Amino acid sequence: QVYFVESGGGLVQPGGSLRLSCVTSGFNFSWYDMTWYRRAPGKERELVAFISNTGGSDYVPDSPWGRFTISRDNAKNTLYLQMNSLMPEATGDYYCNTRAQMFPWGQGTQVTVRS
Repeated sequence: QVYFVESGGGLVQPGGSLRLSCVTSGFNFSWYDMTWYRRAPGKERELVAFISNTGGSDYVPDSPWGRFTISRDNAKNTLYLQMNSLMPEATGDYYCNTRAQMFPWGQGTQVTVRS
């Protein structure tokens, strides 16, 4: 069975930083392109960042609510999201999944940005 366990969220002031982690199990992590998604309160999930299976390429859409860097450690089956210069609009639940969203979603990790 596939599991995604997201962690690292919390309460941070505007301008602050967080580093999210997603520990995966149950599939061959290194075979899959991976993504981070965000669900803001009352909204649908939206793409935050994508990284190829080897980590050799990534795509992070420009965002007015923070600066994001995605990375991965295939030896640890773990995906990361470094979040800097966070704005209140970055508040939401963050999830990881394969690029094709092939597996059930995990519980996510909650990020709250406020003064």
